[in-house]
This record gives sequence, C-alpha cells and structure tokens, in this order.
Amino acid sequence: MTTDIPPKGAAADFLPPALSLAVQYGAPAPELPRWRLRRWVRHAVDGVARARLRGGGKRGARRPGFGAAALTLRLVDAQEGQELNRAYRGRDYATNVLTFEYGVDPSGTAGGDIVLCLPVLRREAEEQQKTLLDHAAHLAVHGVLHALGYDHIEAGQAREMESLEIDILGKLGIADPYRA
Repeated sequence: MTTDIPPKGAAADFLPPALSLAVQYGAPAPELPRWRLRRWVRHAVDGVARARLRGGGKRGARRPGFGAAALTLRLVDAQEGQELNRAYRGRDYATNVLTFEYGVDPSGTAGGDIVLCLPVLRREAEEQQKTLLDHAAHLAVHGVLHALGYDHIEAGQAREMESLEIDILGKLGIADPYRA
C-alpha cells in the first residue's frame, strides 16, 4: 500500500482513505501507465470520502462509510470485455466499463473490481470527440464510484453520481463529460 499526497486544495484535516490498487493489463495500453490510473482512482476514492464527510446527500447517507479501498483495475481487449459482459451481465457485447462491487468488509475496507475495455474506450472517445485520456479518466472514475456504492438506475441516483463525477474530473482538469 502506498501513501499518496492529497490532491491540491485538500482540507488540512482530511485524511485520505488508504488505497490498495492492483492494475492489470490484459491488453497493451502504453498511454495508460499505472501512475496515471492510480492518480484517477485516488481522486475518485478521495472524492467519495469527502462527499460522505459532507453528508453525501440523501442517498449518500444510506451508504456505509469506508476507511480504506481495495480495488483492482483491469484493462482488457474486446474479446475479454465481451466474455465478461456475457458471463456476468448476460449481454453479448463488449462494454466500456464493468464494475464488480464487493461492499465494505468488517475492517472497513471497500472492495471492487473495475474492467475497462480499451477498444470500446478508443471508439467512444473518437465518436464523442474527446481525448482517450479524458474518456478513460471519466470511465475509471465512474467505475470507482460504482465500486464504492454509487449507481444511476434512478434519476436521483444518476444526478448525484454524475455531480460527483463532474466534481472529481474537474479537480483533475477534465471537462464535464455530460455537457453536450
């Protein structure tokens, strides 16, 4: 486990949750080195922790807090992405991001696995006229939020999750991904 420096503007009394992050490359991604992925995940974990400190809104109050996060981020090709989506969601296509949330264990560690499918990310970034890095950061943050208990099934949940994503990405210097 590595201790990271809190993001710029972090409150002096904010103690970031411990983060254990495993990065796996099932497909080559030289433009997405571990340090960059770790930075995005660290910002997302800290953003969630800060939101929960502030009360996290109506829905945030329902979610348990966490003292640490143990996450795996795996980058995959289209074949593995399709196989995972078919096996776990019953959908026979590769999707941009899959998240497996494991909840918070008795020690207070939130766990989850996040899978990013590189060919889908590249295609979507081009279609949406975004840089691959900005799109990958957004989906990494999106996956972390799912791993830490956020969802977007209902409209209120979607607004809360999107607002937090926008805030986290803004701190990374990335524009609102939902803006038309």
